[in-house]
Amino acid sequence: MSHLSPDIFILVELYEADRGTVSMDVVADRGTDDIGGTVVSPGRRRRWRIPTTLAWAAVTPFAAWAVARVAGLERDALTTQLMTGTPYVAAASLVPVLLAVLARNRAVTAVALVTTTALGFSVLPRAFRSGDPVAGTPLRVLTLNTLFGHAEPEAVMALVRRLNPDVFSTQELTPGMVEKFQAAGLEKIMPYQVLEPEWSAGGSGLYSRYPLTARKDLFEAIGHNMPAALMTVPGAMPVEIVDVHPFPPLGRQVYDWTAALDALPSAAPGTIRILAGDFNASLDHAAMRRFLSRGYLDAADSAGEGLTPTWPVNKRVPALITIDHVVADQRVGVNAVSVHTVPGTDHRAVFADLRLPPP
Repeated sequence: MSHLSPDIFILVELYEADRGTVSMDVVADRGTDDIGGTVVSPGRRRRWRIPTTLAWAAVTPFAAWAVARVAGLERDALTTQLMTGTPYVAAASLVPVLLAVLARNRAVTAVALVTTTALGFSVLPRAFRSGDPVAGTPLRVLTLNTLFGHAEPEAVMALVRRLNPDVFSTQELTPGMVEKFQAAGLEKIMPYQVLEPEWSAGGSGLYSRYPLTARKDLFEAIGHNMPAALMTVPGAMPVEIVDVHPFPPLGRQVYDWTAALDALPSAAPGTIRILAGDFNASLDHAAMRRFLSRGYLDAADSAGEGLTPTWPVNKRVPALITIDHVVADQRVGVNAVSVHTVPGTDHRAVFADLRLPPP
């Protein structure tokens, strides 16, 4: 353009920084023909990202939850109850990971990955069997919270006949429920009993195919009635069965709940101990994990059914949390665990097919 008069053309350079381009418009002077053009140099495409502060805001609550879960920091009733939701929090923790990646910030991404990994390792093993089925003397255990004795006795009897348990641990067992079970024929199938019924949530009882001898001095029962018995199983070591039902961790009862779990008997060398019932606790509670560390295993966890929820059922909402357990001495083999809905109660029944070691 050197041969054109500078009086005719005005060169205007517009720098568009946001797009990374430069456009040059040649504008004709008034009274002349428009001669000009636009030269555009393509810039790099700007990649979309979210603000780092938003990513941190999403990651921080999950990171705090992971720390509380791993370190067992729940103390009061609210945090104890919230901790049962850890499996759902673990699944949701993948969202902050995605946000952290979109923020393209190394620090927040690292925290998000550590968080979801910690929660995953806390939860995922429950979905996988920890060992192969083993041989040994069979012992089939069934446990059910009957909801103040409102469980339908015929449905319970149908479950007993189908699963063929050797011992049946019941919670919230009322005198009326005892009579209903008797009328339905439970005593004919399981004639040995150690019962402590009450007209409230406090009643509990053990039914067995094998002879039972009540154990009154095995441990201090804190909360509801928790009968214990020595059970004679042919071809196996002596077996002690405990019906577990502490108070729920509501309000100030959380301290009694913790004390009840701490008071449960530890595993013993010369006896096989099995504890079955409504623990009002999940494997995400530090008090429950502390109890298991005293020589026990959770049967559902060992069988890969540890994430199957047991409460509440027969409600408008689905079952959400796992608080009913069969817990056994670590020397006991777990062949299978199944969970069953029974009309009339808000708890699912838990059935464990166990194998006892030889004497």
